Amino acid sequence: MSTLPSLLSRHVPLAEPASQLAALDAAPLPTEFHTALDRAGLWPLKPTALRTLQLNLGKMCNQTCRHCHVDAGPDRTEVMTRETMELCLAALERSGAQTVDLTGGAPEMNPSFQWLLEQLRARGRHVMVRSNLTILETGPHRDLIDFYARHRVEVVCSLPHYRALSTDRQRGDGVFERSIAALKRLNTVGYGDGTSGLRLVLVTNPVGAFLPGSQVSLEAEWKRELARNHGIVFDALFTITNMPISRYLEWLQLSGNLEAYLEKLVAAFNPAAAAGVMCRDTLSVSWDGQLYDCDFNQMLALNVSGPVRHVRDFDAEALARRDVVVRRHCFGCTAGAGSSCGGATAR
Repeated sequence: MSTLPSLLSRHVPLAEPASQLAALDAAPLPTEFHTALDRAGLWPLKPTALRTLQLNLGKMCNQTCRHCHVDAGPDRTEVMTRETMELCLAALERSGAQTVDLTGGAPEMNPSFQWLLEQLRARGRHVMVRSNLTILETGPHRDLIDFYARHRVEVVCSLPHYRALSTDRQRGDGVFERSIAALKRLNTVGYGDGTSGLRLVLVTNPVGAFLPGSQVSLEAEWKRELARNHGIVFDALFTITNMPISRYLEWLQLSGNLEAYLEKLVAAFNPAAAAGVMCRDTLSVSWDGQLYDCDFNQMLALNVSGPVRHVRDFDAEALARRDVVVRRHCFGCTAGAGSSCGGATAR
């Protein structure tokens, strides 16, 4: 697996959200995101009914992927405390949200991960866990697959490609092999078979500076190739556009692709995709309890607008009145068929 240190540990200026925003703001673009929204009749962007509470359990991860928008890795120590989790549970009861999306880093590495998941299921919430797959092949976490099955958890697994070369190029040598091993074990307990109710979703993002292809077409291709080459089945494929922030922003700068990629995102702006962006029905909570419109805004330290900024002060009515905070990186969620943590937004 990749041993590339995080931006933070390398003391790279882009480790700071302000530097990332400055780099994006300095690029010449034909239009601004709020202008594109205005032309689509969506400005200011307002939330709809809250459906999903997304909890980022920390930046600690067993991998350091080249595209990671979190700048997660083994050298990061930030994790959500039990106290903050209890605040999240209290907010959940007042929120009306029926789905909780657990993410990271590798959320499984949080010491209170299993406790939190049990608490969420005891409250009758649908739980999604975003896994990098390889974490499920490490000693302390190999029993999690059975744990997930017992608690009827939806497992959303990131896998850059169904071929080893593309996956290992983005995530490091041996990642594809470990990922396939984890997927086979998930299949063994019933995940992805279409009858058990144990939902298995794969998530892919492009390796280079281009937009993902059709989610419908790619899903059919992935199902065919993974079944034929590895005997693996799964329920759905989400395609996600690479967001021009953090490590992927660094790669765009170093490879000379930043301006062209941003122009590509702007040119592909889709009003239908913009109408369905995840920040409208999802609220993101950081490892330290701060509130954001989405996980990407979280990494850029762009808190929600209005007086409620921390989960301890959760107020559903006040949050429903807010304007969603947008900047140039948001073109990544509205290009082509759109992109969100749930895949394409324009179906």
